This record gives sequence, structure tokens and C-alpha cells, in this order.
Amino acid sequence: MEDFYETRIDGVEGEIVGLFGHGGARAAEYVKQNLFSNLINHPKFISDTKSAIADAYNHTDSEFLKSENTQNRDAGSTASTAILVGDRLLVANVGDSRAVICRGGNAIAVSRDHKPDQTDERQRIEDAGGFVMWAGTWRVGGVLAVSRAFGDRLLKQYVVADPEIQEEKVDSSLEFLILASDGLWDVVTNEEAVDMTKPIDDPEQAAKRLLHEAYQRGSADNITCVVVRFLAASRSHGGGTTSQGSNPPQAGNTSHSHP
Repeated sequence: MEDFYETRIDGVEGEIVGLFGHGGARAAEYVKQNLFSNLINHPKFISDTKSAIADAYNHTDSEFLKSENTQNRDAGSTASTAILVGDRLLVANVGDSRAVICRGGNAIAVSRDHKPDQTDERQRIEDAGGFVMWAGTWRVGGVLAVSRAFGDRLLKQYVVADPEIQEEKVDSSLEFLILASDGLWDVVTNEEAVDMTKPIDDPEQAAKRLLHEAYQRGSADNITCVVVRFLAASRSHGGGTTSQGSNPPQAGNTSHSHP
């Protein structure tokens, strides 16, 4: 199993902060252990959250690469995170994990999959002296199928860990968030995932429903899914992580490993 997920509720400078994350591949364990800690310890976490997120991603990446210096391998990981600070939801992404929200009943992608054949990504890679070629799918240097990632030292000058960050307001129209690996999104559309999640109050059961559907559709990859509901606590039945406050998020997560 090369995926990770993590959900945490912390207090930072008097604010209740929700942290929800997903990633995948061999570097995932390092990212899981360090990314959120680096973020909430950043001096500008509350005052300038977006720059703190970008710094935390890049710092985690550089520290991971240092830790790998003695290893004869080239591990990498994607990551998609959602940071809840007050009524602000900040979604950051590196790679091809994806975040989708349901707002007013509609599915809205709040992250972009980083693929090498995207015009701006290909241009950035070529400007840095790299190349993109077809090898079963479009790949950086004919090797890597994502254009941004943690790790991947041998391709690092082209495959950056700079996250794209999107901010959403948490209000009564924001119903839930789905963070999942490409093991889900390869076989389930954003709209299908939202439609399957809508009738299920318990976020853990919703995550299991999505995982089961991806598996039934023949997903050949590891599948990990985190569902966060932005509803009154009275709507939740059972598992998940809750925070204090009048409208706490309810989180459920599940994953499936292929041999």
C-alpha cells in the first residue's frame, strides 16, 4: 500500500484548525509524518496561510530529499490537502490526487491534476531543460506520469513540489469535500462521486461506498478516499473525526491496497 491519509484537528493561536490530507507512493510515509507539523508550526500559518502552505510543501520536500541522500532509490509522492481555518477552506495539491467539493448540490473540482501534457506544465518543464514524451501515457523524461511531486530526486528540477492552492468559503452551501487518489478518479467522475456521497450522512460510510465502487469498476491502482462533511453535528452518525464549534467537519477515510 503506497497511499496515506491523515485527518487532524488542532488548536493554533486560538483557532480551531482542521487538517485533512491524502497522498500516494513510496515517499508518502515521510510526507504524512512531517507535512502538517511543518505547516502548523510555520510562523505565518494564521497570518498568511497560503504562503505558509507553499513554504511547508517545499520545506517538506527538501527535507525528504536530504533524508534520502543515503538511499539508492528515487521515491516520490503526490499530496492533496485541505486546511480549514475558521470559515476558510484552503486546498493545496501536488500531483494527481484530487479534491472535489459539493456546493449547492454541484460537484466542483478545487484542485487540478498535474499532468505533463498540460500546456503550462509542459512549458515549465521544457523551460527548465526537461522534456515530455509518450510512454503509455505522457511522462516527464519518459518516466514520471505526474509533473509535480514530493521527492523524485532524479527529476527534481522539472518535477517541483510547488502546490497550487485554491480557497473556498465555508458557508451553508458547502456540503462536503472528497479527497482521493487517482485510484478513484481513474474510474469515477467528479459528478458520480458527489452523487454517490450525497445520500450518505456518515462520511466514513460515504468513503467506503466510493472505494467499493472504484474497486467494482476495476480500478487497477491503490484507492484511498477521505470524505469531510460540513454539517451540524446532529447529522453525523458514528465514526470520523469531529472538532468543537457550531458547525464542525465530520471526517471519514478508507483505503484499499492492490497486491
